[in-house]
Amino acid sequence: MLSIKNLCVKVADQFVIDQLNLDVSLGTCTVLMGRNGSGKSSLAKTLMGHPDYQVTSGEIYFKDQNITKLLPHERAKLGLFLAFQQPRAIAGLQVFSFAKNIYEAYTGKSVSVPEFEILLIQKLELVGLDKSFIYRDVNTGFSGGEKKRLEILQCLLLQPEFAILDEIDSGLDVDALKLLSQALVRAKQERPNFTILLITHYPRMLEFLQPERVHIMQQGKLLKSGNVALVRQIELNGYEDLV
Repeated sequence: MLSIKNLCVKVADQFVIDQLNLDVSLGTCTVLMGRNGSGKSSLAKTLMGHPDYQVTSGEIYFKDQNITKLLPHERAKLGLFLAFQQPRAIAGLQVFSFAKNIYEAYTGKSVSVPEFEILLIQKLELVGLDKSFIYRDVNTGFSGGEKKRLEILQCLLLQPEFAILDEIDSGLDVDALKLLSQALVRAKQERPNFTILLITHYPRMLEFLQPERVHIMQQGKLLKSGNVALVRQIELNGYEDLV
């Protein structure tokens, strides 16, 4: 479903991705791990077409289409979604208006306010946010955990084909982690082709999502790949044994 071929990326004349090759199959959960600064978030932003991340060579294919030069909104329309590690606050923009606009832009459907309110409240319940959040400004005054819940809410609302979750588990307590993991598991059960690329430092979500593949990044490259047993190895011995 996603194929990255010999990808090199730089930011402000510094290379952050170096000759990276990665394939993610349809309907799978793939995990990307590595030390801070290994290139994980840089890869996530590159996949979504962030303008600061310049592809100097290599190609990105999504659903057999070369998306290397597509704009972020064009990639989103194809079915790519990125849950940000550090979502920004947008003062003056209510969650309800924001959610309704992105839903209509993504799906091409026009929905009435009452109809959308019912849909949004259903998704709020799945991520553990109460109704009052739809009248608040996007991420303004939100805790770290509330911001992550709102990111997953957007994913559940839009139902993308491929979700990149960039450290969505950071800042979550045990109960919130379990709730969001269960929401993602339910989404995969309802849509078997739903594909996840999970970037994380921690193994906690993996107990729920049961990934098929685990990849370790270092200095912008894939250092090692394997199954979930690789995560247990890192828990016991850290990354040193992989070098």
